[in-house]
Amino acid sequence: MAGTAPALDECRIDAVDVHAFGLPTDGPDGKEQDGTLEWSSTTMVLLRVHAGGRTGIGYTYGDVSVAAFLSGAIAPLLEGRSPASPPALWELTGRRIRNAGRPGVGAMATSAADIALWDLKARLLDLPLVHVLPAHHDRVPVYGSGGFTNYSLDRLAGQLAGWTEQGIGRVKLKTSRDPERDPERLDAVRAAVGDTTEILTDANGALGRKEALYWAHRFHDEWDVRWFEEPVSSADVEGLRTLRERGPARLEIAAGEYAYTTRDFVNLVDGHAVDCLQADVTRCGGITGLLEVAGLAAAQHLDLSAHCAPAVSAHAFCAVRRLRHLEYFHDHVRFEHLVFDGTPSPAGGALRPDTGRPGLGLDVKWADAEPHRVYGERPA
Repeated sequence: MAGTAPALDECRIDAVDVHAFGLPTDGPDGKEQDGTLEWSSTTMVLLRVHAGGRTGIGYTYGDVSVAAFLSGAIAPLLEGRSPASPPALWELTGRRIRNAGRPGVGAMATSAADIALWDLKARLLDLPLVHVLPAHHDRVPVYGSGGFTNYSLDRLAGQLAGWTEQGIGRVKLKTSRDPERDPERLDAVRAAVGDTTEILTDANGALGRKEALYWAHRFHDEWDVRWFEEPVSSADVEGLRTLRERGPARLEIAAGEYAYTTRDFVNLVDGHAVDCLQADVTRCGGITGLLEVAGLAAAQHLDLSAHCAPAVSAHAFCAVRRLRHLEYFHDHVRFEHLVFDGTPSPAGGALRPDTGRPGLGLDVKWADAEPHRVYGERPA
């Protein structure tokens, strides 16, 4: 652990800095695709909060405009404040973004700030973050996620089989961009991963209700798929409910990765739209927001699955009582291993927080990150 830090109540935030990095994809022709989107790079927006000689790190994945929003709206609000209570500062940032819009950019900015504040508090206490949170678990099960729709069959099968060889018993592929190609893709995946590996699918909202219902039955009956994520748009709560009620009994419907506020999650739950709820700690208001969602899920007897950002989620989702698993997403794994020292790797199909390092246990590898900078300046 680090050396002795000043008393938490005596500290004040003396500086905040914001950075963004863009990492090109490693997909065919430099692109990756899912059911509704094509992209050529992923952007990480990183915020650091300094107090008492310690530095907390938080980040989100989104457009570079999130960095400008953090610099202009959030950073000045935090300076001079006590880092002792991240939820209290979460309330302040929530008020600050009201007129700018809480969903989307506002929620992602708040999430990055909240994560950094929790990390800072843990570092000031010289404790790993998981020990500062109300943890129910000491590890987070993972599933391998990638399987983009523009991959060749060989690359698709090889990527997903690679996760099973690492002891990860669940894998997910993107579907439904060109539904008629999905049977050969699923054939290749099932042959590559064997009969005992669980296959998850994700349409990213690409299908209409009746088309999604048709493919739900085929996915389940022909390839033993047990998870169909966003078969229709997550905004179509009635459509998701239709899939739950009329689809195969053993095929779970999942959504929630694009929920930004607690009310977004309430809408999914009250609409009986999902069998398993998802949340992204870098979008849903950070760790403070996630704790609210975790309480909602537990009260409704729903499991909660973590969407991406594995280096943060490995700590944060230990505090989720109804934890299902974490999406170990190809793009984010590449990015976090590039930018951070201290990122966890799966063992036995799960991520364990590093309890030998304070906070999230992450340090920025500035020399490796710098060639990918798209916002801010390297610290002196």
